[in-house]
Amino acid sequence: MAIRNMRTEGDEILSKKSRPVEVFDQKLWDLLDDMKETMAEHNGVGLAGVQVGYLRRLFIVDVGDGVVEFINPQILETSGEQFVVEGCLSFPGKWGMARRPAHVKARAQDRNGNWFEIEGDDLMAQAICHEYDHLDGIVFLDRIERRLTEEELKEL
Repeated sequence: MAIRNMRTEGDEILSKKSRPVEVFDQKLWDLLDDMKETMAEHNGVGLAGVQVGYLRRLFIVDVGDGVVEFINPQILETSGEQFVVEGCLSFPGKWGMARRPAHVKARAQDRNGNWFEIEGDDLMAQAICHEYDHLDGIVFLDRIERRLTEEELKEL
């Protein structure tokens, strides 16, 4: 496994739409393993392929219950609303307040191409929506209602 280079603010790839994953092979598995190591190195909760330069529809999320891999994900339904603090590994040091669904139901493929459904609340719902946005070239700065100041961050 290896830590991948993080694409950061100003990199054009972050605004591009990702293409579907079509091949489920060792190359994909290595990428997913590298993404796990990269996310852990940066203390993240989620990481999309585009953030490490791989323009395919995949991301990983770990809200404390272990890493879940989402390949070719679809958001099936959302409900509720939460107003949450949000940041992004591709925008280090920037934080804001975003409105996200409080509950999400999603469908995706695992690393072997098998389809599964998952539901998540609160942080899991936020993370799924945040990472899903990356697949369509949407970054969290496009979603926040206001940026947080240094003083507000220190209070949190």
